[in-house]
Amino acid sequence: MSKKEDKKSKAGQPEQPENEPKAKEAPAAGETPAEETAKAPEPSEAETLKASLAEANDKYLRMLAEYDNYRRRSQKERESIYTDVRADTVTKFLPVYDNLARAVQHETDEDTRKGVEAIFTQLKSILEGLGVTEIETVGKKFDPTLHDALLHIDDEKYGEGEIVLELEKGFKLGDRVIRFARVQVAN
Repeated sequence: MSKKEDKKSKAGQPEQPENEPKAKEAPAAGETPAEETAKAPEPSEAETLKASLAEANDKYLRMLAEYDNYRRRSQKERESIYTDVRADTVTKFLPVYDNLARAVQHETDEDTRKGVEAIFTQLKSILEGLGVTEIETVGKKFDPTLHDALLHIDDEKYGEGEIVLELEKGFKLGDRVIRFARVQVAN
């Protein structure tokens, strides 16, 4: 090719300075660049088995954790049901307790009084054996988590929020209140 022909063929193309690198030419049809020919190596059988084992181990650990959570939740529910049933049963006997307490305070002959006191003592010991305790009231500070204030009096000889009179006994089963104490509060 002569210089004129070379200039004519380059006339339609913008000139590139000599110090700039030339753009890569597209590969001819059927040819692929060296980067495209180098494919990622396929994982070996050992690597595939390791990945499969890791996945199975992960599933196993997750299932084990789920089972452990299920077991704990079931245990809590069983304990909760037992406590709820016990509290409901004890609550049904509290009116009997109240009536026996009134009967002991009532003036009757000595033999009747001793008989009622024996029954009342027996019921108290059964309730204590079940973990039922009486809520302290008179002389204590009013606590809305334990007491139900039915009456209020203004009297200077008592402190602020002091319980003056117990109208109905309150009971707890462990830390759970099964019947609030009904009280009269001062000031």
